[in-house]
Amino acid sequence: MSDKVILKQTATKLVYREGDRVVKSFVPSHPKSDVFNEAFIQVCVEESGVPVPHVTRVFQNEEGGWALEMENVEGKTMRQLMEENPDKIDEYLERFVEIQLEVGSHRARRLRNTKIKMSDAVKSLTDIDASTRYELQTRIGGMANHTKLCHGNFVPSNVVIREDGSYCILDWAHATSGNAGGDAAATYLMFSIEKPELADKYLHIYAKKADMAIQYIQRWMPVVAAYQMTKHNPGEREILEDWISVAEYQ
Repeated sequence: MSDKVILKQTATKLVYREGDRVVKSFVPSHPKSDVFNEAFIQVCVEESGVPVPHVTRVFQNEEGGWALEMENVEGKTMRQLMEENPDKIDEYLERFVEIQLEVGSHRARRLRNTKIKMSDAVKSLTDIDASTRYELQTRIGGMANHTKLCHGNFVPSNVVIREDGSYCILDWAHATSGNAGGDAAATYLMFSIEKPELADKYLHIYAKKADMAIQYIQRWMPVVAAYQMTKHNPGEREILEDWISVAEYQ
């Protein structure tokens, strides 16, 4: 396949572009149900009206694992635009938050509830102490019940801007139906890990545009850090443990 272009490779998946399609191909140990579930989530989001790549098929790859195929979206990610035009960072962050709020205005009630997904993630963290898990579960239970579409990994590299200025959003594997404060907290956490110089700026822009108290978003931080810990990404555990250990934010 001479026209295959590798876009990303991790221990569990290979993402490549071939012609007008992009394929996320997983190792055989990756659950088949997870691949079909990701396809289901993306279709639900598309039906809600959010611009996403059209899923074209789910198939078994040559190694015996499963793969998700979708249309290729032409354009540049907001991460690329920020890196190419550092003088426009503030402008891009403003637009980034506006797009996130537009996503949250949609509903996809067939998706899993955010609070349930977070609660299950906390239960699985048996390597943290029971008192911390109890505090996290109590915090989750006290959060308001909403039905907004939450991306779960809304970062600049997952927002593609086309030449005509329209956007398309990638990577819906972690999407849920629930509380937008949790989604903002997840984005703030990823900025803190990957682009710490932009984290607080993002938080203040989001809070202002959403008319949401910063403290409300911060109350989600230990919870989303616990969820992020279940992904077992190298190099993140120490900072995530710091977020989880904080009982309250001032």
